[in-house]
Amino acid sequence: MTEKTTDVTPAEAQEIEAAGHYVKASLVDEVLEIVPAGAWRQSSMRKLKANDMDAFMEDVLSPESYELYLDLDPTNDELGEFINAAGDGSGESVGKSSGPRGSSRATRKR
Repeated sequence: MTEKTTDVTPAEAQEIEAAGHYVKASLVDEVLEIVPAGAWRQSSMRKLKANDMDAFMEDVLSPESYELYLDLDPTNDELGEFINAAGDGSGESVGKSSGPRGSSRATRKR
């Protein structure tokens, strides 16, 4: 069972990113260190979009955590929960865009 390990305010998340530290999140009952979602490089995001999970995880996990990730061999569901918990722990939402907002002005009918 994956659960978020810390609640971080947006200001704290910016400090974490600026300092280059990791946040912690649980994966299959083990705590791993991951780069905050807002600090993921675009090259890492391309690996994620290409479903190259091992390469993506190597980019965003600490070296010790990456080795543990390989040993754990998580399921897709477990990995998805981990990524969401890591986003929560860094004060960032991962892949949850509200999309464009509608106009507050009424549209004139013809």
